[in-house]
Amino acid sequence: MPEVDLLKNYPRAKRKLKQRAQIKTAQVIKIARKFGKEYFDGDRKYGYGGFDYNQKFWQMVIPDFQKQYGLTKSSRILDVGCAKGFMLFDFQRLIPGIEVSGIDISKYAITNALAEIKNSLNIADARSLPFEDKSFDLVISINTIHNLNAVNCKKALKEIMRVSKKHAFITVDAYRNDMEKQRMQDWNLTALTYMHVDAWRIFFRNAGYTGDYFWFIP
Repeated sequence: MPEVDLLKNYPRAKRKLKQRAQIKTAQVIKIARKFGKEYFDGDRKYGYGGFDYNQKFWQMVIPDFQKQYGLTKSSRILDVGCAKGFMLFDFQRLIPGIEVSGIDISKYAITNALAEIKNSLNIADARSLPFEDKSFDLVISINTIHNLNAVNCKKALKEIMRVSKKHAFITVDAYRNDMEKQRMQDWNLTALTYMHVDAWRIFFRNAGYTGDYFWFIP
């Protein structure tokens, strides 16, 4: 269960943390956690402020996943929390023939997914993945399972392990010191479970998660 940064080539935005903290009301958080139109394509205070495809993001990352897990056209991958399917679309473009599937809790995201990938996506819950045991060579979940409370986050980790033949990679909201903790508290809108990296490692072990992982730290 190694810590590995497979998102090192993902462009990093400059976040206005103090501004976010000032406008982050209980009502804003409530709307954001619906994961609907406002979260993806509404005002920036609710989430992304416009969630559109741009090849500069995932196309820079896919080669690292391919190398790390030996992915080929015969591989099957699942994205838990796939949103509009941008990452899976780029997997298909860069590894022609690879079989991809994605799930997301957001009806809005799946309804507005890229047309080229839409048939591979489903509305579903990370706590109960609609797939047979050991269905995928790689299961990926980027900044998703931390949106569940601790009990359900553990269920999602167990589900990821259940449907994976071997490999898994996740990222979760985390911090390593008091300064990063404050930054996380200023920025976070939707995560119900975030903690120190050492606490996460214990949490992973207790959940039986043996895949790879890394952190989202704003």
